[in-house]
Amino acid sequence: MSALMPTYKRLPVAFSHGEGARLYDLSGREYLDGLSGIAVTNLGHSHPAVTAAICEQASTLAHTSNLFVIPQQERLASELTAITGMERVFFCNSGAEANEAAIKLARHYGHDRGVNNPTIVVLEQAFHGRTMGALAASAGTGMQTPFAPMLGGFVRVASNDLAAIKVLTQTHSNIVAVMLEPVQGEGGVRPLDLDYLIGLRQLCDEQQWLLMFDEVQTGNGRCGDFYAFMRLGIVPDVLSTAKGLGNGFPIGACMARGDAAAVMTPGDHGTTYGGNPIACSAASAVFNTLSRQSLCSRADPIRSAILDRFHTTLNDPSTVREVRGLGLMIGIEVTIPATEIVTTALTLGAIVNVTAGNTIRLLPPLIMSDDEASELGHIVAQVVNTLSERPL
Repeated sequence: MSALMPTYKRLPVAFSHGEGARLYDLSGREYLDGLSGIAVTNLGHSHPAVTAAICEQASTLAHTSNLFVIPQQERLASELTAITGMERVFFCNSGAEANEAAIKLARHYGHDRGVNNPTIVVLEQAFHGRTMGALAASAGTGMQTPFAPMLGGFVRVASNDLAAIKVLTQTHSNIVAVMLEPVQGEGGVRPLDLDYLIGLRQLCDEQQWLLMFDEVQTGNGRCGDFYAFMRLGIVPDVLSTAKGLGNGFPIGACMARGDAAAVMTPGDHGTTYGGNPIACSAASAVFNTLSRQSLCSRADPIRSAILDRFHTTLNDPSTVREVRGLGLMIGIEVTIPATEIVTTALTLGAIVNVTAGNTIRLLPPLIMSDDEASELGHIVAQVVNTLSERPL
């Protein structure tokens, strides 16, 4: 019996090392990584710039705490604000923590304006993390029920329904913010409509609400720009991110601009490890690699290579209901049972994921070659072909 709490249903594979878009298990078998550790290793495995930054920093200083100035943190904050137009950054260790910071910031913002019970609008099919505030903001009673009662202060509406949010302006006087993922990852890789986001930006301006983008999964090059909002042209007031920011080294960030940037003051929030020298050095290496090599521009060509080969290899187009996503967030919703997709892909030498019931989720790294992308598309189609031919 494992000494680990059984919070994961783990696949029976353990990896010894990785290089680029490839992983190798303990027996030496090779796998093409179409998941990037759930959108984390955007630069692939063992990237030399990230490895060098971590090793160099670890050899001199790992931790001092946020009671002192951390030059690596100041540098990274300057890099992120320069590219995003945000003005202030709070560093933490994960996406859930970044979203917790955003939730606290929104509530503080409301109290500063005399709102006694600040409320945040969140969306159906959303996922913001598993800590208590982030979990309350997420959709899905299955995740929430074992941990009830949930934190209050949220009102949920359907995605892409601007009219439903406009109704809230008449029924809820205590709304202070709207929190959303521009592409809902766990909810089935569903991009929000551009017209909806444009209308939401305008409504938030009119109501003096904060528009908060959760770019934990969509950020750091994954969707074809540094952050999805930059590609979409809709600028949020609060921006949370993590995952690919450290390419596997834990780091998250909550960024803010305008009035939101002035909310937090000393003592309002904190973290012991967040923004430590190693994490910030790793993230700066990621940032500068994305910048120098223009890797964000690789998202669409890799996507095309995957999907072109997938469609040419697929035997029966009716086995696919819809293909969704943005850049290297790819969701392939299938009409066949999805319970064996992940394990079948493993037997064929590829790592994929299934989310929202029957959507194959692909999150490959930005350093994947066109040939590797084509190979991944071929394997995923083979998986669908194989499973669709099995009797129900």
